[in-house]
Amino acid sequence: MQFSSLDLAADLQRALLECGYSTMTPVQVQAIVPARRGKDLQVTAQTGTGKTAAFALPILQRMLDKPKATVERRPRALILTPTRELAEQLANAISSYAQFLSISVTALYGGVKMGGQANKLTAGVDIVISTPGRLLEHMALGNVILSDVEFVVLDEADRMLDMGFSADVLKLLQMTASSRQTMLFSATTSPAVNELSHKILRNHQQIRVAKVNSTADTVNHVVYPVEESRKIELFEQLLAENNWFQVLVFTSTKEQADRLLADLQKTKVNAAVCHGDKSQGSRRRAIADFKSAKLQVLIATEVAARGLDIQGLDYVVNFNLPYLPEDYVHRIGRTGRAGAAGNAISFVSREEEQTLERIQKLIGDDIKRIVKPGFEVSNRGSLLKNISRKVLSGRSNKVSETVIDLEKATKPKAKPRSAG
Repeated sequence: MQFSSLDLAADLQRALLECGYSTMTPVQVQAIVPARRGKDLQVTAQTGTGKTAAFALPILQRMLDKPKATVERRPRALILTPTRELAEQLANAISSYAQFLSISVTALYGGVKMGGQANKLTAGVDIVISTPGRLLEHMALGNVILSDVEFVVLDEADRMLDMGFSADVLKLLQMTASSRQTMLFSATTSPAVNELSHKILRNHQQIRVAKVNSTADTVNHVVYPVEESRKIELFEQLLAENNWFQVLVFTSTKEQADRLLADLQKTKVNAAVCHGDKSQGSRRRAIADFKSAKLQVLIATEVAARGLDIQGLDYVVNFNLPYLPEDYVHRIGRTGRAGAAGNAISFVSREEEQTLERIQKLIGDDIKRIVKPGFEVSNRGSLLKNISRKVLSGRSNKVSETVIDLEKATKPKAKPRSAG
């Protein structure tokens, strides 16, 4: 289905052509028309499927259908998002859709001074994109009033709940117009997401574009079993042997990210990190350099798992598996976007085998294992058995005898032979 079939305003259609948009994605096909009619929506669609245009275009068109003067401190549309990076990205995307319209867009997030943001709000902005915490700060200072907000979007709602923003979101929505249109978008679904949707949506329509908690069919998943202590060595070897470029690597902690960066810099690999200890400016530069191919490797913690949209990203590496299986879906959603092929590569230590099992259960598929020569590891069961034997061997013979008896007791008994 083509965007030209939507009968959008001429200047909005012109902007889409400038952005190179012609054919709609499945989520856009299903969501744009009911959203344009004013329906509340709960949309579940995997990352990289065009969700931003699915909610932004209907909002822009509805604002054009009922034009109003921009009023200081009083936006007409509010888009809540969990991270700074996603807020900034959404602002860039929506600004590009509105480039020929008299509709203003701004992003609010922490990590930068509030003065510049406050000046824009007091001058008047039509669409505000914000993280919940920073918006509450501006409200406390009187920089923004939400009572005129007609359109609300919760983008990456599942992630906002994971990050503990539920109470803040509900507080903010209570400040908006009771007649507002509300749309909730998420990559995964859960009881918490469903509970939130029933609290904030009215007679809403549910849209599920793909299997719940699924990953893109265009992504090739593999895991490399490896000792935790040898993950850096394995990554550097694979990087050199396969000549990977523009690799996004996820670590579980900031310390792991910094340690990997230090080792890569020793081998003259152009790399940078993106995590919570870095300033917003530093993170923005790292992402910009990575997008422009100045960096070979970008190392990130979970903070960058949402909203990082890089065209043609071929490789996502899970240096460590995420604690929550759902976060695996979000991490690897950075590759294989919009129908392009991608690779999700995970390093799995023996201690992470159970986490891998939970991920495979969530996505409904077994992930191919590749054993790299020289990096072989014994399985986790063997490790635990060996540890048990070492511990027990140092105890009394009585304990050892008990263990032997227990082992005999747990062996299947031979079936008695039948008579005759």
